[in-house]
Amino acid sequence: MSRQSFFAFAAEEERKPKPFKLQLLKWIGNKQRFAHEIISNFPADYGVYHEPFLGSGAVLGTLAPKRAFASDAFESLIEIWQTLHDSPETLKRWYAERWHRMDKSGKQEAYEAVKADYNANPSGADLVFLCRACYGGVVRFRKEDGYMSTPCGIHDPVSPDSFSMRVNEWHKRTADVSFGAMDFEKAMRRAKEGDIIYCDPPYSFTQKILYGAQKFSLERLFDVIVDCKARGVRVALSIDGSKKSGNLICNVPIPDGVFEEEAFVNCGRSMLRRFQMNGQTLEEEVVADRLLLTY
Repeated sequence: MSRQSFFAFAAEEERKPKPFKLQLLKWIGNKQRFAHEIISNFPADYGVYHEPFLGSGAVLGTLAPKRAFASDAFESLIEIWQTLHDSPETLKRWYAERWHRMDKSGKQEAYEAVKADYNANPSGADLVFLCRACYGGVVRFRKEDGYMSTPCGIHDPVSPDSFSMRVNEWHKRTADVSFGAMDFEKAMRRAKEGDIIYCDPPYSFTQKILYGAQKFSLERLFDVIVDCKARGVRVALSIDGSKKSGNLICNVPIPDGVFEEEAFVNCGRSMLRRFQMNGQTLEEEVVADRLLLTY
């Protein structure tokens, strides 16, 4: 290999995204294990990175962008991310205070007490503990009143020391990110020519019980993506590829002429489906994400 070829190869290897497995939030549909595969489909050159369905921020944390705007319609969730950015020690304290309630009353009782506090007055301070302690990170809400109803998980939530270490790492990786609580349409209209948007919306067939999913309109998202493409904004969209659910293979109709390329990412077993089937191991319940690109 020539010296020039070696340096070209080294530069290309350096650009390749590397796996980042340290979760901050435990969250259903988390892309942490394969976020680097998604990012490998992003263009090498873009202006600002936008993520309007932030959730657990797995792609954001793996990418660690230099210029970014990340948002979500879930205000308590964005309160967590904003606190991570502005005051990481406060985020550590929120989690530790609620974790130590288990010392006095036990895990189940402490979890139910924090959940009751959250349902009485939703806050990021309670949600950050609940999402790490609830069953499988399935942050679900009753449609009629927004009541969080997920039971306590069978696992032990990570210790305050472990959570503190995660906060430190995520604080560094998101130091150059601005956060906002807003609807995806408003967030996506902020993007300018040359920017990239990564969308990971609630999945229409599989996530109706999750926060915000009941009111989500995939058709409206497609309309906004069309507008973004016309303005020179590149969009990458994760969406149900194929999912075996009983005898149903779920397919989502994609409008013609919007996307130029597609890729499939194997997401492994469906944790949400396992939750719905009372914790059974479902060998056939494999999810494939379809990654659609407007470029």
